Amino acid sequence: MAASKSFRIERDSMGELRVPRQALWGAQTQRAIENFPVSGLPMPRAFIRALGLIKASAAEVNADLGLLNKTTASAICAAALEVAEGQHDAQFPVDVFQTGSGTSSNMNANEVIAHLASRHLGKKGDVHANDHVNMGQSSNDVIPTAIHVSACLEIREQLLPALKHLARTTESKARKLKNQIKTGRTHLMDAMPVSFEQELGGWAAQIRQGIDRIEASMLRLQALAQGGTAVGTGINAHPQFGKKIAAALKKRTGVPFRASDDYFLSLSSQDAVVEMSGQLKTVAVSIMKISNDLRWMNSGPLTGLAEIQLPTQQPGSSIMPGKVNPVTPEAAAMVAAQVIGNDAAITVAGQSGNFQLNVMLPVVAYNLLQSIELLANAARLLADNSIKGFTVNKAHIREALEKNPILVTALNAVIGYDKGAAIAKQAYKEGRAIIDVALENTDLSEAELKRLLDPATLTKGGIKQ
Repeated sequence: MAASKSFRIERDSMGELRVPRQALWGAQTQRAIENFPVSGLPMPRAFIRALGLIKASAAEVNADLGLLNKTTASAICAAALEVAEGQHDAQFPVDVFQTGSGTSSNMNANEVIAHLASRHLGKKGDVHANDHVNMGQSSNDVIPTAIHVSACLEIREQLLPALKHLARTTESKARKLKNQIKTGRTHLMDAMPVSFEQELGGWAAQIRQGIDRIEASMLRLQALAQGGTAVGTGINAHPQFGKKIAAALKKRTGVPFRASDDYFLSLSSQDAVVEMSGQLKTVAVSIMKISNDLRWMNSGPLTGLAEIQLPTQQPGSSIMPGKVNPVTPEAAAMVAAQVIGNDAAITVAGQSGNFQLNVMLPVVAYNLLQSIELLANAARLLADNSIKGFTVNKAHIREALEKNPILVTALNAVIGYDKGAAIAKQAYKEGRAIIDVALENTDLSEAELKRLLDPATLTKGGIKQ
């Protein structure tokens, strides 16, 4: 096979292949490019970062164990860290929908790092992708490790800070509205009064519990498959390799990674990822609930609930002038839908652990990392563009609250359920305040009714005698 100005010849165990002259990858990556023209979606940046960190740590560990020349190891480490830092992202074109073990992505990293390391040494070709960069490793333990490492880093650096920001912003807004009472709703129908502080406090509690769930699941995500190599036995790896590379990654990232207690578990299953995806789905459900509450409360401005007004962000219609829509809650709700869908894909993929290897690893990585990124971005936008700046339509809320017939519930202990129901129906039919109708139909004084029907008092629960 002849080379040209645009291509060079690379070789692997299957023969020769033309590779773009400027590409840093080799034959196995090129085969994957040609074999999997599926989606045009490359593996995520966070995943490539994790691969670089793993390869750098592996080179250091192999050198410390006396298995790899320190000069070669140093060159590999420098090259791998360039990959981790994002200096060569264009050199990772392999499609997400590739071989189920992720071998193509592992070899992509091995070939690019070998090429760069050889450049660092000034002797092109001296560093071998398999023998040196992949020493003591298999795609079967590298890719599960990269999934765990990338997810842990993205959760710690992006998602948890974003969720904590959302919780704090919601709690701050709740405190500012602690004295603002509104009509509660069940079944979308008028119910007993609640305060904005109580309503928003419920949202914040959802997010706080989501944070707790994620942090609890991180423990299992920090266990790494590295060291299990091909089938879990650790063939071709030093007996201490797994523990040492986990320690090296812990030192490099600050995340308390550890070697898996059972490599057969870590290679053949993605249970820890399925668990974490389930926690992300739960957070997505919370985000959907909060987003929809905001949309309902903002609805109107004339024919909806019109309890609040969200910050104006952009024109809402290409044909209806003056229309403004709750665009951030809508975007957040779509994120929630995507994350719920991603969880379904991860669940199916998690079932594909046949014997000693799960064979849907790349799609697991893609969906998990997308869910983390989307939730982090949506949480920040929801906090900053919706919750932080919405205003309350106080006059409208007060008018609706005064006419709320369900306030009669507070009189149950005094006049009974049946008489209360009759008063509520009359008040609703005549469009009058409940206190006025109760004055006509009970022996209670106006002062007593005002005490019993005080909305702020009713938000505190209990029987008012």
